[in-house]
Amino acid sequence: MIKVSESARKKLEDLMKEEGHTLENSYVRVGVTSGGCSGLSYDLKLDQNLNESDKLFEDQGVRILIDKKSFLYLIGTTLEYQGGLNGKGFSFNNPNASRTCGCGESFAV
Repeated sequence: MIKVSESARKKLEDLMKEEGHTLENSYVRVGVTSGGCSGLSYDLKLDQNLNESDKLFEDQGVRILIDKKSFLYLIGTTLEYQGGLNGKGFSFNNPNASRTCGCGESFAV
């Protein structure tokens, strides 16, 4: 299961509105790909399509899609959003990561 912080939910809702969508008719697709300085990178995007092989979760009213391959890497992860002078953007609080890179966009297990 993936959790969504309140700040991430609000930002996702704003991004969906900008594209003419709502939390009720859109998904957030979260995945893991090879690459990055630590070996694996996070992938996050808005999506309108639910694939047969996707796992579907909902938290804070956000519907999250994860492909089966990425699911094992993401169990227990919380999607966060921070905005401010020291940086802005989404981040993943992943208890499965044994190390992360300095920017927080890649990890290893």
